[in-house]
Amino acid sequence: MLAIRMTRHGAKKRPFFHIVVADARSPRDGRFIEKLGTYNPLLPREHAQRITLDKERIAHWLKVGAQPSDRVAKFLAQAELMKPRERREQSKKPLPRAKTQERMKAAAAAAATAEPAKEAAAT
Repeated sequence: MLAIRMTRHGAKKRPFFHIVVADARSPRDGRFIEKLGTYNPLLPREHAQRITLDKERIAHWLKVGAQPSDRVAKFLAQAELMKPRERREQSKKPLPRAKTQERMKAAAAAAATAEPAKEAAAT
């Protein structure tokens, strides 16, 4: 399986990325098949050299079956090389577990019923 993804280059705290097509099993900065463009996040959004793409080669690799990463798919959609992807659902991992959520809802409900009683007693 082929992936169109970014490989990181540049000095520490000065990121610069190459957009490459590589085997999906190879490491992020490891072996790649072909360089398809660059991405420099330090440049302003309007700058022409922020994202450079070889559109003909990208179209070829998409036809062959290469799958772009989420970020690269966003770049390709901006360049009108593919349709924009639907946003993926966020992971539920950082949320509290089910029992904790139930306790939090119960505490909120108890606090909501306690407030009107306090207001009635105050008047």
